[in-house]
Amino acid sequence: MLTYVFKAGPMIVPILAASVFGLAICLERFFTLRRFGRLDMEQFSKAVCGKVLLQKANEAVTLCKKHAAHPLPAMFVAALENRDLPREELEKMLERMGNHAVHDLEKRLGGLSAIVGIAPLMGFLGTITGLIGAFMAWEKAGSDITVSALAGGIYQAMLTTAAGLMVAIPLYICYNYFISRIKYYAHELSNYSSQLLEALARGRLL
Repeated sequence: MLTYVFKAGPMIVPILAASVFGLAICLERFFTLRRFGRLDMEQFSKAVCGKVLLQKANEAVTLCKKHAAHPLPAMFVAALENRDLPREELEKMLERMGNHAVHDLEKRLGGLSAIVGIAPLMGFLGTITGLIGAFMAWEKAGSDITVSALAGGIYQAMLTTAAGLMVAIPLYICYNYFISRIKYYAHELSNYSSQLLEALARGRLL
């Protein structure tokens, strides 16, 4: 492996650095989304809305505060504690909180997207510089050119392209997975917030 790295030329260094940063972002986002998904939002929402329908707002707040680290209970607490506000204002407040939660989930994904786009380009740049080196060697050797004289540039050309794609492809898969999960969570936050507002209205607390 080290032999291939040395033969890949200087462009392999930023490609390897990009792979390290990309892996770090993926691991951090994976554990963040995993923590987010630990709460069964459907069952939690049913439990809170059930108490609201029974006009047990204080018990609902207590239940929410047991999971205060999660955005959905925090949104529910805000709605329950401000239930005297007009419904339109509550909807805007919950929308702002939901957008903030989604924004937190999207942190560093811009950097991951940049790495996905840049890694293949760095690989292609390594390919171009490698081919330039090969042709320069050919020009210098003239009719005495040998395969071994061209091998260094060709190695660099092929290895940097392969390295760039090997970095970009798995990171691209991870990026799309994160985006799909965030879209799902954003929909769930909006859906269960609406259910709470309906429960408040039906429980005559709103």
